[in-house]
Amino acid sequence: MCGFGGYFGSVRDAEALLARMTSAIAHRGPDEQGKFVAPEAGLGHARLSVIGIGDGQQPMSDETGNLTIAFNGEIFNYVELREGLLAKGRRFRTSSDTEVLLQLYDEMGEDCLPLLNGDFAFAIWDNRRRRMVLARDRMGVRPLFYTSKDGVLYFASEIKALLKVPGISAEIDPIALDQIFTLWAPIAPRTAFRDIHELGPASVMIATEGQVTVKPYWHLDYPHRDTPSKITDEDDAAEELRTLLTDAVRLRMRADVPVGSYLSGGLDSSLVSALAAGMTPLKLQTFSVTFDSAEHDESAFQTEMASALGTRHRTIACRAGDIADVFPEVIRFTERPIIRTAPAPLYQLSGLVRQAGLKVVLTGEGADEVFAGYDVFKEARVRRFCGRQPASRIRPQLFRKLYPYLPGLQQQSVEYLAAFFGTGSAALDDPLFSHRPRFKTTSAAKMFFSGDLRATLMGYNAVEELAGRLPEAFSRWHPLHQAQYLETRFLLPGYILSSQGDRMAMAHGIEGRFPFLDHRLVEFAARLPPEMKLKGLVEKHILRKVAKHLLPTAISERTKQPYRAPEARSFVGPGELDYVRDSLSEASIAAGGLFNAKAVANLHEKCRLQPASGFRDNAAFVGILSTQLWQKIFTGEKVGAARAA
Repeated sequence: MCGFGGYFGSVRDAEALLARMTSAIAHRGPDEQGKFVAPEAGLGHARLSVIGIGDGQQPMSDETGNLTIAFNGEIFNYVELREGLLAKGRRFRTSSDTEVLLQLYDEMGEDCLPLLNGDFAFAIWDNRRRRMVLARDRMGVRPLFYTSKDGVLYFASEIKALLKVPGISAEIDPIALDQIFTLWAPIAPRTAFRDIHELGPASVMIATEGQVTVKPYWHLDYPHRDTPSKITDEDDAAEELRTLLTDAVRLRMRADVPVGSYLSGGLDSSLVSALAAGMTPLKLQTFSVTFDSAEHDESAFQTEMASALGTRHRTIACRAGDIADVFPEVIRFTERPIIRTAPAPLYQLSGLVRQAGLKVVLTGEGADEVFAGYDVFKEARVRRFCGRQPASRIRPQLFRKLYPYLPGLQQQSVEYLAAFFGTGSAALDDPLFSHRPRFKTTSAAKMFFSGDLRATLMGYNAVEELAGRLPEAFSRWHPLHQAQYLETRFLLPGYILSSQGDRMAMAHGIEGRFPFLDHRLVEFAARLPPEMKLKGLVEKHILRKVAKHLLPTAISERTKQPYRAPEARSFVGPGELDYVRDSLSEASIAAGGLFNAKAVANLHEKCRLQPASGFRDNAAFVGILSTQLWQKIFTGEKVGAARAA
């Protein structure tokens, strides 16, 4: 894992520029730095040594000097790819996956991308063809951003490196802010920064003089809902899944340093940890975060799982006030406003891994998207069930079973449940049917937008833009697959792998690895019949079959508990930090220009008096506070409402 930055075009003081860009992301690669400068291209690199320690210094050039690469991430199947290249007569100077990628590109050009099994972003300066090639992994694990200034293309692993380029400054993108307050994250290529873009997952950019093209090299696809599945035997499917998952973990254990594992106490991380524990000659090191609030804490399950596996287990406690303590740093690394506090404990957790002396951890992220583990999938099924008999007073009671961890919901009437979940208001053929309630609930936080910001947005609709990004085949997929696509293609790379994933881990120089996002496993899961993933209201059914013989029954049969963290109550009450009061003061809000100062003052007071506020108030509080912090951190001053994008 590393970080890099660079440019394509003619710049002044190239070495000094690359040094500034690389230093801005030194946390991503604290082991060493390097740079490459050519007349019309430059690359800077900060390295975290994981594979090929001592012989993989970057940027790396081939023997001819015609190809130079800066690479972030890992190619997990580099051993097999290397063997294939050796059979073709290729020779290697290092044992690194970086050189394998460089030689594979030399052999095939960008057509090599479908052969890569990895989490990566890279830039290759191809001197022979006078072009810069940028690419990103299929699922969007590793970040890559770009912008242009005076005819020069600049790119980097994090936006803070781009802000070191003369003439490039931070300005909030109001459309992106609206998307965050609706969808939880901007829709790529948009970012929170005006005129700074994100290269989307599974995409390659080719820049030549006067032309830049971006194209996909892989698509997430599902079978036609009316086509009978070729996968009919559940036991055979479970065995194939176990084989795929085992191999995905095996590949991600490849490193010249010890590999640890996050252990939340849930099904996904427990499965990954169980498989990894059988592949390491030493005790597997596992890491968990605990909470002092019962509704968020999973420590009992973490302890049971660690004991069953015999791991060397460490925990870090996220206590009242800890989230507020680290939140400004969280925003500095997310580089965007957020509406949830969940990244903050993960920032603490990666710090624990660093303190333990590790650089690499496995995680269970991705399983919920790939195997239909989230409540939104079950909720959509119940809503469809209710929608077919909208007058029923029995069917809406199923919503209580979906959310046993939300005590307030258990007390609500049938009429409230039906209205809240929109059982009679949404068309069953709506392509966004599964996610409409979430979008509606989140969007309610926009009531705190200022009049100026509303005027700037001029009726912009983030949900309709999302609908316009759906592939042509979307309407032919099963409703569960439609919902899975929305999670996997948008929220997963936009928020889970970014704000909660890469950015929180790399803040402490930790590389997270995601076995469930091995593209072979993702493609296999996409072909599975819906009922093998969501059987009735039992989530991740087939994954549970795999877990049955690997995990304690209390873990393998445990109902999904979504990862959450305390929100508004983390910031208010006795001991409220100065930055919270300052950021949410009427003067600061008015100066920022993005929110209604009086409304925010009322929200702040409400959260002080009533810590158990609902989702809208929590999302609004966290979103407003993070936006105010974003402005202070990246612009250095409070700014007025942005103009339209």
